[in-house]
Amino acid sequence: MSEAATHSTATSPAPPPATEATPGLLTSLEPLLREWLPRQRWFAGKGRPVTGFSLVAETELLPVGTSTAGGAKAAGSKPGSKAGLLHLLVRAHQPLVPSQGAPAHPGDCYQLLLGVRETLPPRLAPALIGHVAEGPLAGRTVYEALHDPRLADVLLEALRANAHVGELRCGRDMRHDIPEGLVPRVVTSEQSNSSIVYGDTFILKLFRRVLPGANPDLELPLTLSREGCPRVPAPVAWMVADLGRSGDSDPDAHHVLGVLQPFLHGAADGWELALSMLAKGEDFTAEARALGRATAEVHTALTRALPTVTLGRSQLESLVDGMTGRLEAAAQAVPALRPYAPGLHTAFEALADLAAEGRTWTAQRIHGDLHLGQCLRSPSGEWSLIDFEGEPSKPLAERRMPQPVARDIAGMLRSFDYAAHSLQPPAADWATACRAAYCSGYADVAGADPRTDPVLLRAYETDKAVYEVLYEARHRPDWLPVPLAAAHRLATDPGADIP
Repeated sequence: MSEAATHSTATSPAPPPATEATPGLLTSLEPLLREWLPRQRWFAGKGRPVTGFSLVAETELLPVGTSTAGGAKAAGSKPGSKAGLLHLLVRAHQPLVPSQGAPAHPGDCYQLLLGVRETLPPRLAPALIGHVAEGPLAGRTVYEALHDPRLADVLLEALRANAHVGELRCGRDMRHDIPEGLVPRVVTSEQSNSSIVYGDTFILKLFRRVLPGANPDLELPLTLSREGCPRVPAPVAWMVADLGRSGDSDPDAHHVLGVLQPFLHGAADGWELALSMLAKGEDFTAEARALGRATAEVHTALTRALPTVTLGRSQLESLVDGMTGRLEAAAQAVPALRPYAPGLHTAFEALADLAAEGRTWTAQRIHGDLHLGQCLRSPSGEWSLIDFEGEPSKPLAERRMPQPVARDIAGMLRSFDYAAHSLQPPAADWATACRAAYCSGYADVAGADPRTDPVLLRAYETDKAVYEVLYEARHRPDWLPVPLAAAHRLATDPGADIP
């Protein structure tokens, strides 16, 4: 089990024997998955054909038509169920994009939760994946299990019971009670993952693209909980897959699959709140300042709990090389960025010059993908930070590396700029005021204002804007003018809107 799992204070029952991969199962599902998987919002390989699948792990959480099987009992099944629940880890094989220049890899691994029924009731029709023509499920219908309240309840019961089923293992913090009978509902706004809310009490986040190793979305909230930091909902329970041999301590055998946390009922999404107040002409600077304080509290707690490192000349040169490489690649892919590239390069050159003079910076664990949409404000006005997974497209090891806090701060500054562009013409003064208030709030807690280190902050904001240009050009062309406007500002007048 992971370090996270050792925090459970209950003794789990001995796990039943691991379920063997059923011969022919994946072959029979492959035609359906080829059609269904690329349409999912969380599928990371869009734009590339799927050339095949391989089965990494298979576990029956609820066998079809059986209510007494060991796996179903361990997962908390109830008598009379006519639905089955299959948990699959499936690797999707796709050709690499030549321009990425990345080494060959075996393909992304996805977590699938498949409901299996003889026939699908009308209420579950939107969850349909397809009808199986051959193999062990021939004649059955498979569907997205999260939309079936009965099957979603099986997952919560597994977490309540600290269940071990095959390679799947659940752990929990026994200081938190998980009541029975909480009604589940699927969150429809997820992007890279899927979530279920249980009775407005808990939210279960299920990672769809699964990677081996410690996931920061479990690791960091657990750390912050132990530090007593109230700005991040504490994990209540978690589900992992240990795919190594019995007793194998290889971290690559460990995969975090999901995290159960308190659901902040009535909390407002920071992005939606900012857009709403901006549309009404209401001042957001008090909220921005409070959000800056909350960010600093999280950073300070992480500094206390986890090691920090000093970035010297060699580390900073590597950092600058990465930023420069991303700029050059983005300029090649997006012609509209090319006029600003020389000016943007100066942001990275200025950082390299300070490094050459002997300047150093402290790096620590950070959020890694901070923006308004990763923040929630409670009805009482308190801010919380969520979703510590980092950028899903980055390797897990890179997401877990210590980094300067300026990266998180730059991400939030860019988010204020995005919000300001929801109005036409853009509310530039609103963004400037919010950016300043956020930095002031951060300084209230951290004791240091991010604006007193303008070279590092500009470098990270420039790097973020370059990332946004490439992302918008590929996925949301209508939004491309937003980061291009930032590129123009950062290339010509970098400090104009941070007083």
